[in-house]
Amino acid sequence: MNEQTMTKLNEMKLDGMAQAYEEQIAKRDFQQMDFDERFSLLVDLEYSRRKSNKLQRLMKAASFLDATACIEDIEYHADRRLNKEQILKLASGTYLLDGHNIILKGPTGSGKTYLATAFGISACRQSFKVKYIRLPELLDELTLAKLAADGSYRKLIKKYTKVDLLILDEWLLTDLSTDEAAILLEISESRHKTVSTIYCSQIDPSGWHLKLGNETIAEAILDRIIHDSYQIMIDGDVSMRERHDLGQR
Repeated sequence: MNEQTMTKLNEMKLDGMAQAYEEQIAKRDFQQMDFDERFSLLVDLEYSRRKSNKLQRLMKAASFLDATACIEDIEYHADRRLNKEQILKLASGTYLLDGHNIILKGPTGSGKTYLATAFGISACRQSFKVKYIRLPELLDELTLAKLAADGSYRKLIKKYTKVDLLILDEWLLTDLSTDEAAILLEISESRHKTVSTIYCSQIDPSGWHLKLGNETIAEAILDRIIHDSYQIMIDGDVSMRERHDLGQR
C-alpha cells in the first residue's frame, strides 16, 4: 500500500508530499504522532516546495542582473538620504496593488539598479510577475517586431502589459526618435493605473520632455507616469561602486 500511495503522489506531481511520506514511513518517531499532525507535516512540505519552485520561476522570468539584491541589505548611509520607512512601505507591495509607479533618480553608480532589483525580488516573493529590462533593449525589441509586420509587435505589447511590475533601467539616457517615443506611449497607456513600473533614471522628470522629443507625445507619456509615481532620489557623496569597489551595483 505504501508503494501504491507513493506512486500516486508522484503521478499527481506531489513530490514534496511524497518525500515527507517516505520519511514518515522510514522513521518510527512519526508513528507516535496522530493522523492530523502527520498529515499537516505532509501538506506543509508540499506547500513550501511549491512556493519555492514558484519563486524560482518568477525570478528566472524576471531576468534580474543581480538575483541577490534584497531590501534587507539596502545601505542607509547618511549621505544617501534614503527614507527607510518609505522603502519598507513600498517593499510591502501596496503600490503594486494600487497600480502606482516608482521613479528612482540619481547619478550613475548611486545604486538605482540595485534598489529597483530589490523591489523586484520583493515583488516576486509576493507572487507578482516581474520583468527587468534596459530601455534601449526594450525599444530595440519592439522596433524590430514592428518592422516585421507579422503580429509579433502586438504580442510583445501584450506581454509587457501583463507583467505586474516592469523595471525599466537606463530610462531616457539618450534622446528618442518620434517612433520610439510613440512605442513608449503605447506601453505607458496600456499599463496606466492597472500595473506598476519602476523607472531608473539619471535625469529628473522635469528634464524628460527634452529626451522624448515630440512635445505632444512627451506630454501624454509624462501624464501617465508622473502623477501616479513615488519619486526617490538616491544621492551620495561616494558612489556605491566606490564604497564596495565594484564594477556594477
